[in-house]
Amino acid sequence: MDSCCFPDVFSWIQNLPPITQWKTNSTSVCICSSSSSSQPSLNLSISKILQSSTLSFSIIAIFNLPVSLWASKPLQISSKSSKLLDEEAISNLLTNFIEDVLKYGSNKCKSLLRIPKLDSITYIKDIFNLVFLTFSLLICIYEAPADLRSGCLNSLKDQLTSSPLREASKLLMKLLGSNLEEQWMRSINLAITNWITELEATYHHIIRTPSPLFSYAISTFGLWKVQLYCPVIAMAIENSSNPLADERLLFSLNYHQLEGVIQFNCKVTIQEKWVSVMVNIDNIRCDVIRLINETLMNEKGVGAEEKHFPSRISLHITPTLQTNILSISVGKSSENPTREIGVEKGIEASFDPPNSFLGLTASAGETMTMSLKPWKFEQSVYGYSAILNWFLHDSMDGREVVSSKPSKMALINPKAWFKDRYSSAYRPFTRQGGVIFAGDEYGENVWWKVDKDAIGKTMEVEIRGWIWLTYWPNKHRTFYNETKKLEFKEIFYLNIV
Repeated sequence: MDSCCFPDVFSWIQNLPPITQWKTNSTSVCICSSSSSSQPSLNLSISKILQSSTLSFSIIAIFNLPVSLWASKPLQISSKSSKLLDEEAISNLLTNFIEDVLKYGSNKCKSLLRIPKLDSITYIKDIFNLVFLTFSLLICIYEAPADLRSGCLNSLKDQLTSSPLREASKLLMKLLGSNLEEQWMRSINLAITNWITELEATYHHIIRTPSPLFSYAISTFGLWKVQLYCPVIAMAIENSSNPLADERLLFSLNYHQLEGVIQFNCKVTIQEKWVSVMVNIDNIRCDVIRLINETLMNEKGVGAEEKHFPSRISLHITPTLQTNILSISVGKSSENPTREIGVEKGIEASFDPPNSFLGLTASAGETMTMSLKPWKFEQSVYGYSAILNWFLHDSMDGREVVSSKPSKMALINPKAWFKDRYSSAYRPFTRQGGVIFAGDEYGENVWWKVDKDAIGKTMEVEIRGWIWLTYWPNKHRTFYNETKKLEFKEIFYLNIV
């Protein structure tokens, strides 16, 4: 299917003539079209509701007989404005799209959705088109017939990953607020997971799709922040064991998403002969969150506690223009002290039958236990790049988890640290299964000395990051294990004043 460029739906609605000038009761615009008239297409249609002063939007699959895939709530026709729909009606339509995207998530929306007046929203056209495009993607995944779905999904995906709409997505996240943002992304990534699962079932192999990672950056008030989301099923596989996981285990592993927050504090201090630019860690958070409810996870999978866990995080912070950079300094890496070293000594005694020598046997044993701090933090420098690394270590043998595989004996050992890893008192994760690295423990600074010629200019800084997720069995009996990785890149700006 050769798809047309996605239409400017917001402008199309704005330019619709008054209802009195309509020659028919409906009008439509193509969302995805085909080069062949025999192939179906996807349209957005607006229709007058007979014997009323209201309209309804619908998404229709155009076959020989049109098939309605979705219909909006009734919208009031404007009686005062020269336009077909006034600002309130368009705001209601935007709210309708957002609420219906959220309804495709596994959990009912609990946060209140409030949309400001449209004339107060910057770039409302781009935001409106992004919301409609996203909703159209979900409609295609869940509602469209198979012979229409493939071509339209590829077209919609390409549009959503284009640069203008990625910029609009940052504005939408700000409009929604943090709580609704998380629900929005879980709803979208659940749909993407279902789509990839369907493709893999059709072609009987793992689909190498570009990772639908969504990330955005904020730099303001001395804070740099990266927010990112990625469905686990779309992350690149670094290594995996054989045999492959059974279908129920794969279901549990796939229906999760990675949610990450990277926050740095930054400060500019003008010295007598140079400028000091200081960056330190505020908060690093990574969570692996299920995309479906617990009941479905137990029915089709092996439970919500069988999932990946963060095993390594690597961040590179690099000034992109280095003409004025004089030097870089980093703090010491965190220590990796032993938490405890204990020595247990014991004597076992037993009585033998009367005819044995003395009738008594005894044995003595000594056991040494050593527990390591599970996360190791390291700082290093490459050129003028600051490199920050967090490594998870196996508390039993001290090896890095991301670069090693557990032995089969370890996998069946009920006392291994990765067993009951979300409920054990010595767990290296939060109860949800994520990690938090805060500035009080990992707050070592990175300093750049900058030439005073940079004063009054804007410093551009690139942050590249890699996050590894590993699966080792928790409660499910299996020898399967794997590690996945994603990469992201964002740009921050800092005024040297």
